[in-house]
Parts: sequence; C-alpha cells; structure tokens
Amino acid sequence: MAIAESEFILNSDGSIYHLNLKPEHIATTIITVGDPDRVAQITQRFDHIEHTAQKREFCTHTGTYKSHRITVISTGIGTDNIDIVLNELDALVNIDFETREIKNQKTALNVIRIGTSGTIQKDIPIDSFVMSEMAIGFDSLLHFYKSEHIQQKEYSDALIEHLKWNESKFTPYAVASDDNLSRHLMSDSVKKGITVTNVGFYGPQSRVLRLPLKDSDLNKKIASFEYNGKRITNLEMETSGIYGMAKLLGHKAVSMNAILANRATGEFSKDPKKLTNRLIDYTLEKIVAYLDVI
Repeated sequence: MAIAESEFILNSDGSIYHLNLKPEHIATTIITVGDPDRVAQITQRFDHIEHTAQKREFCTHTGTYKSHRITVISTGIGTDNIDIVLNELDALVNIDFETREIKNQKTALNVIRIGTSGTIQKDIPIDSFVMSEMAIGFDSLLHFYKSEHIQQKEYSDALIEHLKWNESKFTPYAVASDDNLSRHLMSDSVKKGITVTNVGFYGPQSRVLRLPLKDSDLNKKIASFEYNGKRITNLEMETSGIYGMAKLLGHKAVSMNAILANRATGEFSKDPKKLTNRLIDYTLEKIVAYLDVI
C-alpha cells in the first residue's frame, strides 16, 4: 500500500522533505555529527566528494575515503532531530520513491556517531575517547514507538530505582549498540561506557547558571550507579535516539565520544578541535578496516 503524501513527504524535486536528499545521494555507511560545520571537518579528508546538500541544520556530504563510499550528515542537537534523520535515512534506502511503498528487500545501514561529550566519572580523563556500549534515554522518543523488545529493561529498571526517578518525567530506557560494529571500532585507546542521553544541555545535565535544579545531586547519583559491573560514564544528547531508532529499523549503530569535559573535576579540554580531529581520524580508519572485511 502506498504511503500517504502527508506522511512520506517529498520536495518538488523528488528529494525527501527535511534532508533534501534522493536515494542515490547516500551511502550505506553513515557518519552522523551534531554540528553542521563538522561535516566538512570530516570530508576534507575524503578522496572525492560526489554530492552535497544543505537544508536547515541538516548538512550532508557523500564521497569516498580510501575507496569506500561514506555519507556524513549533521543532525543538529537532540533526539527530536534524530527521529527525523533516522526515519528519513531509512526511507531513502527502504521505501520506493516512485510507488511510495515499502521495499520487500531491506537495506541495513551502518550508522556511526562522532560526537563530543562530558564524563561524570573522575577517573575518565578529558581528551579521551569513550565508545557507548549502551545508551540510557532520559528523553521520550522511543516511548512513541513499539520498542519494548529492543530495550534493556533490567538495566533501566535498576537505574530508576537507584535514582528514585520522579514519576512526572518520562521513564528512562536503555538500548545497546550493535555488537559487531562496536567490536570493530574498539581498541586499547578507547574506553567502553554507558552513555546517558539528556533532553537539554543545562538543567537536564545539572548545569546551573541562574535557574535552580529540582535535583542538584542527580549527576552524583548517576555516577554512583552500577549494575552487573557496568557504570554510567558520560552525558550527551543524541545516542539513545540513534541506538533506538537504528535497532527498530534494522540498522547497525555505534556512538564514539570525544570527552571534552569532566563534570566531576570541573575540567574542560584546552583544545577541543584537536581532540575532535583525533577522534575523526581514529574512527575513519576503523570504519575502513570494518568495511574491508564485511
């Protein structure tokens, strides 16, 4: 059955509504970044760029790096944007734009986030890398989808109990990264961690400028939580949405985090751009090695 025009929206040129892309414009390996300026920061390393597009905060470059076709796309900040980006990327490979019908043969994307983050653990230094083996969503995105079958409910239930979670907030959910993709992006220079995805940068991450917090000890409570030998390492604003939407849609996802800030010690990286460039170089080489063997 054809999907209605009000649900599957195309621009006048036949591109998908928000991303302004057509199916031929993307690769099956996607790097996501929050900042639109970081797209060119990555693709300046490419051998060739075949297509670029820009609409709102969604900037896309597709090209080749060491003979492998890769797309880099900016999502902007927050899981609300992730809902748009992951749904539309999936549509580009799994919906027929002519018939407006879902394809019988599905395509699985590799989705790798290269982002910045702050740790809440004293022993994780700034200027280090953390790979999110699991994400805890303090946002509401996954609760709008039938998603119970992909959630790590034991972990989120234990965290809810530990935090004495306020019932007026959406219930936290837990989703794991793709095991195979994660394994290929790991090395001794990267720490594994559990990432909390927040709905904001200030209050939701316990930053105080002028507004008082409802729970000023929230970060300390999160940092003290441990379940099955695993603890929460860092905070950011997209990973849970990426993991949840990717798993629901049949894609593989992993999130790589450059640790700019240590919230426990009050430190911040002296050279964030240099750190981000290091993570970009590391991740690109790991992606190439992964694509060479699959």
